[in-house]
Amino acid sequence: MKNFIIFLFLMFVPCLCLSQIKTGTFSDLEILQKETPKPTIIHLYTDWCAVCKIESFQLNKSRDVVKMINDNFYFINFEAEKTKDKIHFQGKEFNYLPNGNSGIHELALALSKNKKQPVYPLWIILDSNQNLVYYHEGEFKPEMMKQKLLEISNL
Repeated sequence: MKNFIIFLFLMFVPCLCLSQIKTGTFSDLEILQKETPKPTIIHLYTDWCAVCKIESFQLNKSRDVVKMINDNFYFINFEAEKTKDKIHFQGKEFNYLPNGNSGIHELALALSKNKKQPVYPLWIILDSNQNLVYYHEGEFKPEMMKQKLLEISNL
């Protein structure tokens, strides 16, 4: 029994140390922007991307960055190669493009500067009017993200 309690404790300790970013969807964003306009962070990733997983873990460990995002931004976590839903964004409709056993969402291609194959992770920050204010391919360390978010939001 003692070993079981220790095991449970060790399983839940990481949960206590990590903060949680509130995520939304593109359909939520349209409604939320009408009610309370805020800048938007779009994080494009894939489930096979090791850097994406490490980055996500590091970001959730940074409580001040998570708090800053939750308080001042809308955040959309977008799995570029598994999301198959039709998405309406900025007045356009985007669909999933299957390619054999895999595929990619048209929106991932539209948001990426590399139209053939996006670089993951990909971070896009839009102002409250949905205009691009920052574009970042590859790892976005929490310290650098915090600095950029402070610049954008003028906090």
